[in-house]
Amino acid sequence: MGNQKTKTKGTVLVVDDEAYVRDSLSLLLTRQGYSVRTAALARDALEKEMLDGLDGIITDLKMPGVSGLDLLKQLKQKKPDLPVLVLTAHGSVASAVECMKAGAYEFLEKPAGMEELLQVLKRALTESSRSRELEYLRSRGGQERNPLGCSRPWREIVEEVEAAAPTDASVLLLGESGTGKEEIARLIHRSSQRHDRPFVSVNCGAIPVDLFESEFFGHCKGAFTGASRDRQGRFRVAHTGTLFLDEISCLPESAQSKVLRVLEEGTFERIGESRSTNVDVRLISATNADLEANVESGRFRQDLFYRINVFAIHIPPLRERLEDVELLAEAFLVEFAAKTGKSLGGIGQDTLEMLRRYSWPGNIRELRNVIERAVILEKQKVLTPVSLPENIHRVEVENDDRDDHFNLRESLKSEERRVLKSALMAANGVKREAARLLGVDERNLSYYLKKHGLTEGKSDE
Repeated sequence: MGNQKTKTKGTVLVVDDEAYVRDSLSLLLTRQGYSVRTAALARDALEKEMLDGLDGIITDLKMPGVSGLDLLKQLKQKKPDLPVLVLTAHGSVASAVECMKAGAYEFLEKPAGMEELLQVLKRALTESSRSRELEYLRSRGGQERNPLGCSRPWREIVEEVEAAAPTDASVLLLGESGTGKEEIARLIHRSSQRHDRPFVSVNCGAIPVDLFESEFFGHCKGAFTGASRDRQGRFRVAHTGTLFLDEISCLPESAQSKVLRVLEEGTFERIGESRSTNVDVRLISATNADLEANVESGRFRQDLFYRINVFAIHIPPLRERLEDVELLAEAFLVEFAAKTGKSLGGIGQDTLEMLRRYSWPGNIRELRNVIERAVILEKQKVLTPVSLPENIHRVEVENDDRDDHFNLRESLKSEERRVLKSALMAANGVKREAARLLGVDERNLSYYLKKHGLTEGKSDE
């Protein structure tokens, strides 16, 4: 996140009743980039403040009072996903088996080699991080897609991605809605040194203000009414990986200072926790708004803007890279034919010509929706013009008859109706999203829809 002093590989708790063991392990781990806490007794390790924000634990087996095995069992009840390494000078096959059955990540005998211990710890924290990412991905049901292109504008984007990806610089993706900013963010992540670590995508505009802190930073069980279990926030899930903040212009003013603090200091507290959690996150942001204008008007913090705008990449709309329409359409055809179980041999030439002549106000998202609909409707072996929506056919008619029509009022009315229908299609019929694409509020959109006799749309989605 641009601040080397705050970067950490994770926070590790060392539990051992012998001071020299605690001190030597603490020194070793600190030199390797870990944040270290220590406890002489198991009961101290079970204190809530000690467990807050932990990534892993290394514990002795035989200690006064609560043993390492009992500590392990209690930890698995309190923090089931927390990896625990048991390190002991009193090892045996029976004790090793018992510890592994109780949920230990690994059982190591003293004196364990430094390299072996570090490798095991790194593997434990990596698997724990991936587990959090998988849980997050399952919860959102998302699927990763590769962005495609062959046009000159697309090649220029790829060159900028290749320049930015190997660094840890914050990237700001700018472009109209539906241009594929998240897919490009994923491409940056896959091309970076963090490619094998989590990628977490967040739509800032979809999170209610009162849930922002819990969504971004997480909470402890019982922290507030309805908090029935621990929750890992998005920053925590993205630790050592990439966090993608989509529609960052929608970030509430009250939340901007909290995000800035995490980006500058690399720490935060979950709701209900008193100890800080350290995170190392590479940030990619995206917006279709004019952030500089928002800064000038006071709606967006200037210091946060500077923090996220280290490397800006402008994503051109699809109408400026029409050479990519065929490649994208073919990819979507393969995707949706597989989902629907249809056997389609491709896209007919007439259909391709119609797709290339359309201006795509909803960009790649609209093209994807059009191909999905066409695949569902198509009855032939290839995609034919019949399966395309009315607004794309209308462009063909308008192009054919343009020289014969000079009535300005009628032309403007026809174009207004076409843009409205395109926006509705790009937004999957959701009025709120269509209004945002058009740059009007929902009330004005309702007026225009009534004016043109259009009833499509769902205002409550």
